[in-house]
Parts: sequence; structure tokens; C-alpha cells
Amino acid sequence: MKRLVCLASMIMAFGLAASGTARAQNGSITGKVLYEGTAPTFKKIKMNADPVCKMAHSEAVYPESVVVNGNGTLRWVMVYVKEGVAGGFKPPAEPVVLDQVGCMYNPHVFGVMAGQDIEIRNSDEVLHNIHSLPETNKAFNLAQPLKGLTSKKAFDKPEMPIRIKCDVHPWMNCYAGVFSHPFYAVTGEDGSFAIKNLPPGDYVVETWHETLGTQTHKVAVAAGETKSLDVSYKAGS
Repeated sequence: MKRLVCLASMIMAFGLAASGTARAQNGSITGKVLYEGTAPTFKKIKMNADPVCKMAHSEAVYPESVVVNGNGTLRWVMVYVKEGVAGGFKPPAEPVVLDQVGCMYNPHVFGVMAGQDIEIRNSDEVLHNIHSLPETNKAFNLAQPLKGLTSKKAFDKPEMPIRIKCDVHPWMNCYAGVFSHPFYAVTGEDGSFAIKNLPPGDYVVETWHETLGTQTHKVAVAAGETKSLDVSYKAGS
């Protein structure tokens, strides 16, 4: 019996060591999404029809369809591996959080794996109706009339992108990217992104922006390599 336990421990230790070695050989793709040209101007969102929404903001709120950061980069760009990834990835147990704050979705763009929970929260003291508009996944349409309510939903199939809107407040919308793997990222306030733990290989990486469209790039990642990829979008493209 002791020999069996010892053997099982050795096998487990070998498996963990092999897994750690494999992870150490993985690479990354990092970079920024740049914006060339003059940043567009938008009219401020009119929230007068809902006093709760209006009172939630001390300053003007603008659409997030094109957000140019102070360093000339773009926010809310989805960057993901489109081709070259083998299957077999399980979705994380931890959900992705989609909050409603000040009658705006937070985040505006997010990624999630197929089958992974999306925890939808209402942090406003007002009714929101969350309505997804997928093409291949099953849609959902749910109401959250009270502050503090949460609901969990999931998309079963990869799909990019899926628009989500609020039927009560027409300016509210966001986008989800659903993937069969964990190799995706969204640019933040500095326009940067990082896709980590990629096995060595040849990949097609795509960037998606809701109004400026998509770009694809071929990227070869060697064992342990961090590959740089900077992408540019032009004004009016």
C-alpha cells in the first residue's frame, strides 16, 4: 500500500514538474493599439429622461465608441488569437463581472470563454434591462429593477462580437467576445495589451474595434519569447 502511495506521489510530482516546464516554455504577445489622426468629438449623452442616471454624474458623459487615450492610443480594442490555437481549454470557474454603474456598462468591451459565467450586476438605484444580441449563441433578456441585484449568464459557443444593450436606457451598450481559449485581451487606458502563456507556434492575431473594424497579423512565437505587436488605426478608417 505504501509503495502505491509513493508511486502515486511520484507520478503527481512528475506531472506538476512537466506542467511547470511547459508553462516556462510558453511565450507572450504584447503591444499597443495606436490611433493616427485627430480624435473624434462626440455630443454628450443626454440622461435627462432618467433623473437617477443624470444625478450619478457630476461631469458630462460621452459615448465610448472611440476612446483615444492621452498617449495617442485606443481604448476598448479586443485583441485575440484568431487562428493557431489547439483545443482542450476549460473555462475558468471565476466569472467575468459586467457591472452597471451610473447607467453605463463597465467594462465597455470584455472577453470571456465559452461556458464561463458572466456575473451581471446592477449598482444603480434604477431599473436596467440587459439584452444580448448574439447571432449563434442563445440570447438573454433580463430585468434588474433594484440596486444590488446580480444575475449569471453564459454563452456556450465562440462568437465575436456580441452586442449587449439596455432596453431602458438607449445609450447603454457594450460588447463581449466569446472564445474557446484564454488568449485574448482588451486595451486599457494606456492602449496596451498582453496575451500570455502562449505555446510556441504560428498564430493569426486579430484586433477588433467597434467602429474602426478589424486587422489581422501573423505572429510567430518561439519558446519563452515575448513578441511585440503594435497596431495602428487611422481616423475615419
